[in-house]
Amino acid sequence: MVTTAPYGAWPSPIDARLVAEHDGRPEYVGVVGAEVWWTEARPAEGGRRALVRRRPDGAEATVLPAPWNVRSRVMEYGGQPWAGAVDADGRTVVVFCDFADQRLYAYLPDGDDAPRPLTPVSAVGGGLRWADPVLRLDRGEVWCVLEEFTGPRPTDLRRVIAAVPLDGSAAGDRTAVRELSDDRHRFVTGPRIAPDGRRAAWIAWDHPRMPWEGTVVLLADITGDGAFTGVREIAGGTEESVPQIEWDADGTLLYVSDADGWWELRRIDPDADGAPGTRLCRPRQEEFGGPLWQLGVRWFRPLDGGTIAVLHGRGALTLGVLDPVSGELVDAAGPWTEWASTLAVHGSRVVGVAASPRSAFELVELDTCTGRARVLAARHTDAVDPACYPEPQIRTFTGPDGREVHAHIHPPHNPGHRAPDGELPPYVVWAHGGPTGRTPLVLNLEIAYFTSRGIGVAEVNYGGSTGYGRAYRERLRGQWGVVDVEDCAAVARALADEGTADRHRLAIRGGSAGGWTAAASLVTTDVYACASISYPVLDLVGWIEDGTHDFESQYLESLIGPHAEVPERYRERSPLRHAHRITAPFLLLQGLDDAVCPPGQCEPFLAEVGRHGVPHAYLAFEGEGHGFRRAETIIRAVEAELSLYLQVFGIDRADVPVLELTK
Repeated sequence: MVTTAPYGAWPSPIDARLVAEHDGRPEYVGVVGAEVWWTEARPAEGGRRALVRRRPDGAEATVLPAPWNVRSRVMEYGGQPWAGAVDADGRTVVVFCDFADQRLYAYLPDGDDAPRPLTPVSAVGGGLRWADPVLRLDRGEVWCVLEEFTGPRPTDLRRVIAAVPLDGSAAGDRTAVRELSDDRHRFVTGPRIAPDGRRAAWIAWDHPRMPWEGTVVLLADITGDGAFTGVREIAGGTEESVPQIEWDADGTLLYVSDADGWWELRRIDPDADGAPGTRLCRPRQEEFGGPLWQLGVRWFRPLDGGTIAVLHGRGALTLGVLDPVSGELVDAAGPWTEWASTLAVHGSRVVGVAASPRSAFELVELDTCTGRARVLAARHTDAVDPACYPEPQIRTFTGPDGREVHAHIHPPHNPGHRAPDGELPPYVVWAHGGPTGRTPLVLNLEIAYFTSRGIGVAEVNYGGSTGYGRAYRERLRGQWGVVDVEDCAAVARALADEGTADRHRLAIRGGSAGGWTAAASLVTTDVYACASISYPVLDLVGWIEDGTHDFESQYLESLIGPHAEVPERYRERSPLRHAHRITAPFLLLQGLDDAVCPPGQCEPFLAEVGRHGVPHAYLAFEGEGHGFRRAETIIRAVEAELSLYLQVFGIDRADVPVLELTK
């Protein structure tokens, strides 16, 4: 029987605790011997990332107990935090970075000893941090990225490729760490070692560019004593983004480049001096890569036999197998419509992380010989009747000047309930972070939490998002706070104009850069009745340089413009400067340990808003950084957001804690 009740008042089996339990997805997949390894989120265990292994017989085991937290803080967003291999004695050896102290540890998971520290602790600034490791058992070392703070400021640091001895001799001695590269470049990735062991390649870039704007590929010879020599550039450039490189079995280097407007897979012969890379697939106006927010992510992997496993697509990424000789690309069969940027290979098999609008991210293995794909681990199980899941629509809207705006629309949906005739539903526009990012169309129980209660969600991949080519990505050049705000508003207005949404009950929400877009929308438009803003940028002048971490400290040079040339634009765009214009209630959520968007961004904004009597709530969480990971935090944040909408939209329900709004 179907019950009639107002939008937003529908009972739902999806509560905030269920949302928290299913937060996060498998990451950093790898193969160790015949086993598949990965990291996974554990919200109920303080938000740690656990390292998990799947044995050949299918049994799964957590490698390290709590409180071990396998997560790197290099560039704050981290990167590949572990590496594993089987040594000459048949023992599994793993190295990993622990989040608490950021030291590298070595561990024999099948032995009796506890993990051994490999690197020292530094009291200078943020200390020593490590990411993107490569085990060199032949040399008794692990080669990886070292991020070393040289002073107290967040920009007082250097990054190099370093070799750490596996015998633990550097655990108390920084001088025992060998530096393989110099620090002429501000940012570097971990090295990729040629099949013959004689060369190493890596990616580098410098301020003020971000890695999706311009990177270079560096090549070095490896001497007999394990040093780098003859470093030279072989690909990339200041206006060309190369986010990934891998060696092929024949000694050529495979790389992804957007030199022609889309991230495409190419090959270069390092011995052919000056020869340009050759494209391996016919032009498709699709992406074969993405933004390098974290070190060690992968969109392709070479396979035995010369073919290449690739992630590609326009908007969503799917897994395919590319024959670089013929250029033929065959996609994997299966229900998965979105693949995350992590791939591992074992012979002719590919392991990745995939999802769909009906399933959350799970580990999937493709046998490229048979074409058969199967779920290996982290299998999706329906926590509630899947009839309660959203039924999303992929849509393209028209923004200002006729530009395309891509979005996913999730109408209210609950099979046991309907709204009274003539009532239009409230909608919340979700602005993703980055802003150089993209919202994947996958099952998200946080979205289902709202849609199953009768509140629609519109995820907007506004101009500046990845997945649609470099031109779409560069719409935000100098236009952050304009194009993103306009595109979100265009989608909201279109939904209202077509009778899909109630124009008087529209909200906007976002975190990080999405929090900026939500706040900027409140001060520059009258579209939204309220907003939920999480760990945002609110003051551009206070955010540049020492107001944030090093990685993004000059990001605004492209998003806003050079500060030395357009200082007034920084003040004029900042929501802080125009807080007096805000009339809509809002919720502000902040992690007190956030190094990307620190609490200092919120405090002056709240003081200014408080002078004007705008109803609002501020929830700050101890122990949370940039993005919430702990179950109790997620629960509180989700319920607070719903309470805001109930109060502002005039919806009556008593099963959610009331968020107290102050003026």
